[in-house]
Amino acid sequence: MRILLASAEVAPFARVGGLSDVVGALAKDMAAAGHEVSVFLPRYAAIDGEKFGIERVAEIGSLAVRMGDRDETVEIHRSEMPGGAGVSVYYVWHEGYFGRDGIYVDPETGEGYPDEVSRYALFSRALILAARELKLRPDVIHLNDHHTALAAAYLREYHRDDPDLGTPGIVFSIHNLGYQGIFDKGLLPELGIPAELAAPGGPLEFHGQASAMKLGIELADYVNTVSERYAVEISSTAEFGLGLEGVLGDRRKADRLVGILNGVDYTVWDPSVDPLIPARYSADDIGGKRECKMALLERSKLEADPSRPLIGMVSRLADQKGFDLIREAADAIVELGAAVVVLGTGQQEYHEFLADLADRHRGAVAAHLAFDNELAHWIEAGSDMFLMPSLYEPCGLNQMYSLRYGTVPIVRETGGLADTVDDFDPALGTGTGFVFQEYSSGAMLETIGRSVDAYRDPTAWAGIVARGMALDYSWTASAARYAELYERSREAAVAREAAPSR
Repeated sequence: MRILLASAEVAPFARVGGLSDVVGALAKDMAAAGHEVSVFLPRYAAIDGEKFGIERVAEIGSLAVRMGDRDETVEIHRSEMPGGAGVSVYYVWHEGYFGRDGIYVDPETGEGYPDEVSRYALFSRALILAARELKLRPDVIHLNDHHTALAAAYLREYHRDDPDLGTPGIVFSIHNLGYQGIFDKGLLPELGIPAELAAPGGPLEFHGQASAMKLGIELADYVNTVSERYAVEISSTAEFGLGLEGVLGDRRKADRLVGILNGVDYTVWDPSVDPLIPARYSADDIGGKRECKMALLERSKLEADPSRPLIGMVSRLADQKGFDLIREAADAIVELGAAVVVLGTGQQEYHEFLADLADRHRGAVAAHLAFDNELAHWIEAGSDMFLMPSLYEPCGLNQMYSLRYGTVPIVRETGGLADTVDDFDPALGTGTGFVFQEYSSGAMLETIGRSVDAYRDPTAWAGIVARGMALDYSWTASAARYAELYERSREAAVAREAAPSR
């Protein structure tokens, strides 16, 4: 198949969170399976053009993208996915929208860009025009999260029966329903979106406003999310559906909503090959993990005590990730005898909390309030445990990275965390981590206490580590399910276009 993947971020070019890792790894695996894969993302100013060999696509020149009553000029650039993956990567460049220091957030203010909807509408419309000019004729267009959802509307409204595009199926992936791309209907003329799409009962309408996420769900041939548990949660409960549980439930009943667990790119996240960590190791020879721990303790200015359990976190600092629970229990966690190292950026209140916590518990708590990919690898390799007390978690990747690195996950039973981590049972000698159900600081603290107790039993701990490192969450199975979904989407698109009415 000819597959077009569109995303606001793609590893290794532009990375903010797990979305980029997923799209980058999926593209490589689909290409390795013999499919022709093209990836589209914005060309942000932070992307290193020289490093990735990015060049302007000369045969296109500039494209005029209609935005309301004006044309915006964009350029299409191109490179290849590193590592000989055979994936063509196309970038949409617009100096005003993407020539900024940040991707989603202005580094000077710490706030999201106020014109986010217009930025990604331009990207969504431009990628369709570029695919047409390049005559890619994709069999399927795979859109990811609300940033690219409007592309479904542009494709349906302006490019029906376009011989240069063909009849692609549309797959829409929900990576996090908490970010829906909600905007005022007054923006519709500027975005070039017909008003009827946002009329009451329309695919874009959402409680008097417009939701790009809802539109993607409604217009796609198939919708998927990134774990089976999360697919059930968002389509059956108001708690997780966030106002979209009705439309998602309808899509699930029609067998048009599926859960496909994200995979891990083990060419990047595996301690036996990881070039970023201080020492490599494997399940057969885990000795290098101690060296990684000592290096991490030194780098983080923590007490150099290898016997003290070290809890790591690499996370967006946000309510969703459970930082309200951590704030309530932080001092008690240290009193359990554990050290803590956190890496991340996010809500200012959690920056301030973590900075104060590290200052009060010097030698026991380290807060790295930044984005640092190398340090993320160090924390995965050097920590004994990895804490993810999320309010909700569509899939999560760090718990799967942690399992491979012999770093035992401590997670709340939700979404992909529930699908990938089994609670330790000392009586049976089973389990790969520690799991709690109730979203409370007390439940989290009790579970951390269980993990600290198990850590002090070397035999039990070695068993937990070994079971986790033996698991295989590679993309092989997930990519096969995506290929099946793409085929079903292509067939649905052909049937849809052949139908007598729209």
